Amino acid sequence: MKTCITWKGNVSFLAESGSGHSVLMDGAPEAGGQNLGPRPMEMLLMGLGGCTAFDVVMILKKARQDITDCVVEIVAQRATIDPKIFTHIHLHFIITGHNVRTQQVERAIHLSAEKYCSASMMLKQTVDITHDFEIIDD
Repeated sequence: MKTCITWKGNVSFLAESGSGHSVLMDGAPEAGGQNLGPRPMEMLLMGLGGCTAFDVVMILKKARQDITDCVVEIVAQRATIDPKIFTHIHLHFIITGHNVRTQQVERAIHLSAEKYCSASMMLKQTVDITHDFEIIDD
């Protein structure tokens, strides 16, 4: 896996993935940014959310759960002094579908957090990560 980060001026950087996609990251205005894109630490949370959502959807589909949507809301706290690492991350899953079983959602989230999601596995070494969920029947 490869990525390339190119400085675009001030505190703005273009991240290009090995798969040919790109995203512009920028710092906060108080740090000299122009608010042109997400902050790098926000990107880290987005990666975590995407990684675990992918796993949960795949696991629920394999379990033949009739899901129509999966949203992961993430709230993180950071240390107040440098390095301002994440100290706690909470992931709230909102699973929508027809007759989705609670036990299957619990299992999918657990498997993602403890076995499949590489981002979760790395981050949990230094960050307290918690999860909860709700199921919306549509």
